[in-house]
Amino acid sequence: MHNIPKVAAIHDMSGIGRCSMTVIMPVMSALGCQVCPLPTALLSSHSEFKDFYFFDFTDHMEEYFNMWEKNNAVFDCVYSGFIGSEKQIDIMKSIIGRVKKINNPLIVVDPVMGDHGVIYQTYTNAMVEKMNTLVSVADIITPNLTEAEILLREKYTSEKINIEKLKQYLKRLCDMGPSISVITGVITEDGEHINGCYDKINDKFYKVPFDYVNKRYPGTGDLFTSLFLGYLLQGKSLPEAMEYASVFVSKAVTATYEAETPGSEGVLFEKIMKELYVEKENFIYTQM
Repeated sequence: MHNIPKVAAIHDMSGIGRCSMTVIMPVMSALGCQVCPLPTALLSSHSEFKDFYFFDFTDHMEEYFNMWEKNNAVFDCVYSGFIGSEKQIDIMKSIIGRVKKINNPLIVVDPVMGDHGVIYQTYTNAMVEKMNTLVSVADIITPNLTEAEILLREKYTSEKINIEKLKQYLKRLCDMGPSISVITGVITEDGEHINGCYDKINDKFYKVPFDYVNKRYPGTGDLFTSLFLGYLLQGKSLPEAMEYASVFVSKAVTATYEAETPGSEGVLFEKIMKELYVEKENFIYTQM
């Protein structure tokens, strides 16, 4: 791997409302990565704003990547997020296959499909089927509980889940292809707020508790996965990377809540960027 890991980030770009590429690029850059953006769509703001401009980049993605290929770009990681159509999933799989012919990059898929038991309106059943095929070629996936249940064809019944069922979900997600599955933003039946993980190669489950704030901010999933991936590419262990990411997201959400920032603006991660470099001495992650 290069001194500076090069990441092909295939996500949408929203001008206002901290999410997707406007979170990924500054955070991963601060963690020592070169982020190369390949947009799936361009938005004036994310879709939680009442009025926004949307430009579908599907018809330009392949030509865009072709130029990277002509210039002999080599990537250490491919990281995908929001997808706007079935065709984009096919394009992403093609790009992953072409990148893999050159080296052995880390493939990370954040299957952005829904939250709180509700699938996003842009997602069709055909897209869900296609997402399963994208997940099958990933090394790491980072769904929330709703997205995990969509992938596993499980009916969403509650925001809370018991640990044994969570472990079953994590293992079944890895059975779909990935070596590592992470389910974010979990509330256990015991009232814990955790991020959970399964490492298939070492057959180990981990959980990391986080401080919960009862207010919704878009983009926290993008923030978590970008942090988690950035710390992994720094060389931190799997549970350590999860904990560093969990702690930073908690601090960012708390700072945003205390500043009384409108939820639509996302979290004020810029305010606490120095926290990215605070080394931990005592870890609180545990095996499940």
